[in-house]
Amino acid sequence: MGTATPVEDRPAGQPGKVPLAGMRGAIARNMEQGWRVPRVAQSIEADVSALQALRDAAGEGARSSLTAYVLRAVALCLREHPRLNARLLDKDIELMEDINLGLAVSLDEGLMVPVLRNADQKSTAELAAEARQLAEGARAGSLSPGSYQRGTFTVTSLAGTAIDSFTPILNAPQVAILGVTRVAARPVARGSGVVVAPMMGLHLVFDHRAVDGYPAALFLTALKQRLETAEGL
Repeated sequence: MGTATPVEDRPAGQPGKVPLAGMRGAIARNMEQGWRVPRVAQSIEADVSALQALRDAAGEGARSSLTAYVLRAVALCLREHPRLNARLLDKDIELMEDINLGLAVSLDEGLMVPVLRNADQKSTAELAAEARQLAEGARAGSLSPGSYQRGTFTVTSLAGTAIDSFTPILNAPQVAILGVTRVAARPVARGSGVVVAPMMGLHLVFDHRAVDGYPAALFLTALKQRLETAEGL
């Protein structure tokens, strides 16, 4: 059988087929596996005023992205909530000693998840630089297979879009994934008044076989508090 011509190579308006093979096929299989997991979603918003002030104070040449601050905060919170830094095996929940964060990178061909190893031992600036290098390598196809292995928790972001909420699919066998959405100005109560603050959406999906709702909520609440106070970031 001949190979179908990719959709992007066909004239505008002409139907085509994208074969479920290669990278697209692997992504489809992984998504199907993650979709079958008995998963639960929780969402919360974090006021990132402190993060924005911290980033602005760093100066033009030393500023890290908000995503890098999220990665640092996630890594620190996973130290305190190790049940979410785990993999579900056939008969065991494997609590992972290392905190290796998968970072979802969107490519034309699909989605790849290179891994930031020992993320809790790296500064925000170090995570920002490594995340940028991994994203560039994933898009160039220059990363080794080992760059995608042994992740313990995944962060995926739609912050560059107008989306306010989504439920990412688990990157099995990991037991949890965090989705991040845009920062939007929203009215929030402070004391007896109302102010407009930059609010970031945080959307946690977890495998209910490995993690119950209350400890997952404690993790997400701790993440919100760390982002809002910028403690350790």
